[in-house]
Amino acid sequence: MNYSYYPGCSLHSTGLEYGLSTRAVFKHLGLGLTELDGWNCCGASSAHVFDHNLALALPAQTLSLAQAFDRDLVIPCAACYNRLKGADMAMRNDAATRSQLESMLGFQYTGSVAVRPVLAVLAEDVGVKRIAEETRHPLNGLKVVTYYGCLLVRPPEIAQFDDPDNPQVMAELLRAVGAEVMPWSHATDCCGGSLSLSRSDVVQNLVGKLAERAREAGADTIATACPLCQVNLEMRQTAEPKVPAFYFTELLGLAFGLSDSEKWFSKHLIDPRPVLERVAV
Repeated sequence: MNYSYYPGCSLHSTGLEYGLSTRAVFKHLGLGLTELDGWNCCGASSAHVFDHNLALALPAQTLSLAQAFDRDLVIPCAACYNRLKGADMAMRNDAATRSQLESMLGFQYTGSVAVRPVLAVLAEDVGVKRIAEETRHPLNGLKVVTYYGCLLVRPPEIAQFDDPDNPQVMAELLRAVGAEVMPWSHATDCCGGSLSLSRSDVVQNLVGKLAERAREAGADTIATACPLCQVNLEMRQTAEPKVPAFYFTELLGLAFGLSDSEKWFSKHLIDPRPVLERVAV
């Protein structure tokens, strides 16, 4: 199967290891990703504050590229997914908005392209059984809590993915590769992503609570699916010992035995390798 691919700004910068591990996992599973030529920033997380039309036009422009490619559009970043899915829903359900954006951008919206997060593709198109079958180095002994952040499953009428209050897809995939997923109730709490630069004190407080709750749950690490959440979890923890975080695709790649996984881990601000060594993964 082949998909069009929108990495967004973060996966070419602070979330580079998310992009690398996503591509590697997809390639290992025989899934093709074609990065859209000429994609632009989706506008997260500030465009909607300044101009409603711009906040829709930025993601709609990328949707026009995906529509021309005519494949499901795969998006790793939770914020990008939320913005593009929101624009798609606006054009799909509001004729006036659709007409305005078509006029602004010079294309005719057909609604033929499905906007999907990486988690959905792996769970729905590949399946937990295949993920388990591809496992070469089970993550036995690694205790993980799954963290979605705000934007991957909410608001539910836009995201239309997983349970907005108690999401389970990431946990199912990680259990399939042998990880022990610990129960906790903070998978969709906010990390303060939009305040990362302007109010670092607020972010430190929010991230500190997440790390504390992960420790209370008995987790060795936090698995993420959002580059904004990941960078906050790594940059804004102050209490020791710090809880490392992995992109869930990194953990899948490790379990699959992909040779590049060491390169991904070396890019982290909190070195996750001591945790892996401690549990002999």
